[in-house]
Amino acid sequence: MENTKKEEIERWYDDHSDAILKFILMLVKDYQQAEDLTHETFVKAYLSYDSFQKNSSEKTWLFRIAHNVTMDYFRKQKPLSLLKDFVLSKTDNNPLPQEMIELKETSLELYQALEKLKEAHRKVIVLRKVHGFSVKDTATILGWSESKVKSTQFRAIPALRKQLVKDGYIYEETV
Repeated sequence: MENTKKEEIERWYDDHSDAILKFILMLVKDYQQAEDLTHETFVKAYLSYDSFQKNSSEKTWLFRIAHNVTMDYFRKQKPLSLLKDFVLSKTDNNPLPQEMIELKETSLELYQALEKLKEAHRKVIVLRKVHGFSVKDTATILGWSESKVKSTQFRAIPALRKQLVKDGYIYEETV
């Protein structure tokens, strides 16, 4: 039983760790912290394995854990240190080599525009459009109702379009 649990968690890690790392990285914008939180996600999945009731896919369950781990990380941050980081711009905004490769593979402009959106809009777009989760799975991951996911997505897409126009990546005539 213990070997089965370990093997399944290892398989899930192989299948989903990259996607979870990218999801967390979009939220925390710090590669090292995203790696730590991804690791913590799989440790919590291992420890909570017996509570997984398989009402959703393992991917949805893992993203839910990743979202909770990331929100716990933000709650543990002292507001003063967050303000200090913001004012002093201590975070390294230069992309890491792996990020640069990933950004070249996708659209740098899109990711830059996404970073400027409200957190709720960014989460919904990343989960629904980048990772392809259903409305139901996105609601499960974020702990929201399906109607909240739909209404947030309804506002998020025009907000992203507006940000792309504002940044000069697309022209209003093409929208």
